[in-house]
Amino acid sequence: MNKKKITQNALFLPLVCVLLVLAVNVVYDISQGNPFYDFFRITMQTSASGDKLLAGRLVTILNRGSEVAILAIGMTLVVSASAGTDISVGSVMSLCASFCCMLIAGFGVSSVDDVAIPRLILGLIGALVMGCICGAFNGTLVAYLNIQPMVATLILWSAARAIGLLLCNNLIVYVRDEAYGIFGGYIGFIPTPIIIAAICIAVVTLVLKKTAMGMYVQSVGINKKASRIAGLNSKRIIFICYLICGLCAGIAGIVASSRITSADSNNIGNNFELDAILAVALGGNSLGGGKFNLAGSVIGAYTIQAITTTMYNLGVSSAVTPVFKAIIVIVIVAIQAPPVKAWFHKLAASKSSGKEAARA
Repeated sequence: MNKKKITQNALFLPLVCVLLVLAVNVVYDISQGNPFYDFFRITMQTSASGDKLLAGRLVTILNRGSEVAILAIGMTLVVSASAGTDISVGSVMSLCASFCCMLIAGFGVSSVDDVAIPRLILGLIGALVMGCICGAFNGTLVAYLNIQPMVATLILWSAARAIGLLLCNNLIVYVRDEAYGIFGGYIGFIPTPIIIAAICIAVVTLVLKKTAMGMYVQSVGINKKASRIAGLNSKRIIFICYLICGLCAGIAGIVASSRITSADSNNIGNNFELDAILAVALGGNSLGGGKFNLAGSVIGAYTIQAITTTMYNLGVSSAVTPVFKAIIVIVIVAIQAPPVKAWFHKLAASKSSGKEAARA
């Protein structure tokens, strides 16, 4: 009975994936003659400026995976409410980053070193507002015009990067200011992206736990018509989920552009939409909508980064990494397929009946 409870827990699949990735790293370290705990080692390193900073592979995974973790928050709500995915989040990230840097530097300016605080605040607010606008656009198409989510978000997937390039006058805008770089750098000895991701996760978790929003989202995802009959405004709930998803993309865009102190429209958020979707699936959430597990999605996001870091550590080319991610998607989708689920239930039932017959 305890075994059944463990395997049916929502966090069972994501935690198993994490343990598998950790096991691969431990085995590799041992094969290279390093201590088995080398992967988990966290040290304090001195930067070029003389600051003491946290370092280690675990810190790198948490730092580099924070952007996908932020995107996974919004993607989880979108998948749960609309039974569809927002494939535009990577491009929206790029657009928000470009808009932010353009507001800070000015249109047509390719580089700026010293930024006045008002312009910095304007750029940050502008990025968040742009993310909300993009989310509202997608939400309107899906919720009120009943367009299939992937088709609706395909518009910004293809157009958002081009809009970002136009805003930056086809330039890579560099913002080399310490005040802006802190969002992708460090606060004290802790990487700022980890702190930002933790705040986003905490805020959304509190909203979902302390209000009825979480229940409304799951209800609409399970049966939109029944929810509407029960008195819920299903269209508004779906719209809000896409709005939150756009806002998360805006936050991730700020972190990404601050990390490289520039707005590189062609590369920021590239293929991040796939990682966000994979994080939701890896977190044990059904891509068909309904019940969701935000903690699982966050674990899935950092697991994906752990896989990427492991591939680099093993000497695998970055061009080959998507192959492993594709294999993981195939396995997860296959496990969630109704025929496979029915086969597992049938197998479990036959085993239980066999045990009962043996006892008799």
